[in-house]
Amino acid sequence: MGTLEDELTSAAATGNTAEVARLLRAGADVNAPNRLSYTALQVMMMGSTPVAELLLAGGGDPNVADARTGSTPLHDAARSGFVDTVRILVRFGANLQARDRANWRPVDVARKHGHAEVVAFLESL
Repeated sequence: MGTLEDELTSAAATGNTAEVARLLRAGADVNAPNRLSYTALQVMMMGSTPVAELLLAGGGDPNVADARTGSTPLHDAARSGFVDTVRILVRFGANLQARDRANWRPVDVARKHGHAEVVAFLESL
């Protein structure tokens, strides 16, 4: 199977809330990278708000950036247009001003991809 962290990132990526909860209870480190150097928050299914809640409530770092792109989970949720995930990330301290390698903030990414609801929410903060 691999490490608990590999299993956790796999469960997060597929939106498997029950498995994420089980692995966190089993002691998986929510901020530890998997064998590909990504954390569960970085690869989570962005539309799965229960997974986001579990990972963040379990101490997941909402500001971990992709080493290649500089994107944070907030950039990814904004790019995908998942406003509920954006709200959860913000509630748990995601940095609204984080810049990716292209020097874009999450609101800029949301605007570029036409996600007006995400833009409106981020601009209201």
